[in-house]
Amino acid sequence: MPDQLRHDFLSGYGAAFIQTPHIDSIGEQGVRYNNAYSGSPLCVPARTTLLTGMNAIRTGVLDNLHGLRLDYRQAGIRTWPELLSDSGYTTAGIGKMHFYPWDARHGFDRRVICEDKLWAHIRDDYYYYLKEHGLRKLPWMEYGGYAEKFGSATTDVPWEHSWDRFTGKEACRFIEEYNEDQPFAMMVGFPGPHDPYDPADDFSVKYDPDDMPSPIPAAEGDPTGLMARRIREYREVGMDLTKFTEDHAKINRARYAGLVKQIDHEVGAILDTLRRRGLLDNTVVIFSSDHGDLLGDHGMPGKGMFFEGSSHIPLLVRMPGAGEVAVCNDLVEFRDIAATMLRLGGCELPAYMDAQPIPGLGLDDTPPRDRIFGMLSKGWMAFDGRWKLCRYADADTVLLHDLANDPHERRNAADDPANREQIQRLDAELTREIMDSMMFAMHDRLPAPRSLATDVAFGRSDWQWSFPAAASEAAKVDPNAV
Repeated sequence: MPDQLRHDFLSGYGAAFIQTPHIDSIGEQGVRYNNAYSGSPLCVPARTTLLTGMNAIRTGVLDNLHGLRLDYRQAGIRTWPELLSDSGYTTAGIGKMHFYPWDARHGFDRRVICEDKLWAHIRDDYYYYLKEHGLRKLPWMEYGGYAEKFGSATTDVPWEHSWDRFTGKEACRFIEEYNEDQPFAMMVGFPGPHDPYDPADDFSVKYDPDDMPSPIPAAEGDPTGLMARRIREYREVGMDLTKFTEDHAKINRARYAGLVKQIDHEVGAILDTLRRRGLLDNTVVIFSSDHGDLLGDHGMPGKGMFFEGSSHIPLLVRMPGAGEVAVCNDLVEFRDIAATMLRLGGCELPAYMDAQPIPGLGLDDTPPRDRIFGMLSKGWMAFDGRWKLCRYADADTVLLHDLANDPHERRNAADDPANREQIQRLDAELTREIMDSMMFAMHDRLPAPRSLATDVAFGRSDWQWSFPAAASEAAKVDPNAV
């Protein structure tokens, strides 16, 4: 799982300017999903949905300043590593997880930590590795030109000691040294290609900004107010986005592509290690990302919005004994990977999970999703595969995009009175999803799943409230209780 990788920077998804053969091979020997989306396209919210199999409102983690509640076990929540451990798996988390606190395990039996590229003060395993080699992490403000170049940066750390190289080597080491009888489930969290866009100067493949695809132009006049919001956000870290140009975006894209190529190398090394150990044909390999990166689309860098560059993600699954490539065009949500891993590991899905197994793998007969709902602290989305409705807290209007006729999302179809029915339909569906999610999110506050009006024990002064209530109690709630 790379951090912040958009799907259209992989050759398997049609990118002509880059070759990613190792990543592509996962889909070429399995299933490539063309319509996978991150419903919460921001680092911590997305990763928490994966960890728990629940959407961001259910987890309560809606932006990067939120974290999974530390008493989640008392609230009846289990992470997918915990559930797989109960089913006899050894679980390992290698690389970036973005947990609070950063060294939390959240169910992983083993961890080798290489955290967020912007969090240079964390003394994780990578910190000590660099120190042993006479190197150090750089705080983002010390990277050469980071603020002036809107994320592009230079570093004196050679490729052999870079973030993603360290993570890839540690993943290979785990596979090489693993000699236990029970199966393993390993998550490899590459810190790249998240900014700083700092590909190693000594890596063999480099990219020219002139060879990069141009970003989708911004709508003139910022009719939605989204650009003004992003300008305010970036001003807090010393970047003046009023000076951000297409040239800046193309430089970022070239350096981002360099990081993607380096990650492709590591994926190849991991697959080769599985092959050498005789494990590849007995291992499910899943490749995806928590969200994408706008990389200048609509005039903006970063993520946290529901435009395609930010929310449309790669998803490739290689099953043991897979034959020719299969392509699935069904809608898939990022958190569905959690339900898929659990079903592959022989686990029952907890009733509180709203993730579901990915289609096309023969796991069960659950109908594919017909909607993707997006949830962040400053935005909501409803998407049916063609029509995408977005609401943002500080936008001036609702956004409606018709991806069939406007795949670059340049025109707000909400301005057309003929689309009023589409807006009303998606808005009603989104409202129901949010209401249902909010009801579950409050499950821990339930003194009881039904009215206490006729409960004799409640009437005594020694009655005690068991807090937090378990997630399983939410299913017992009588919505008509008085």
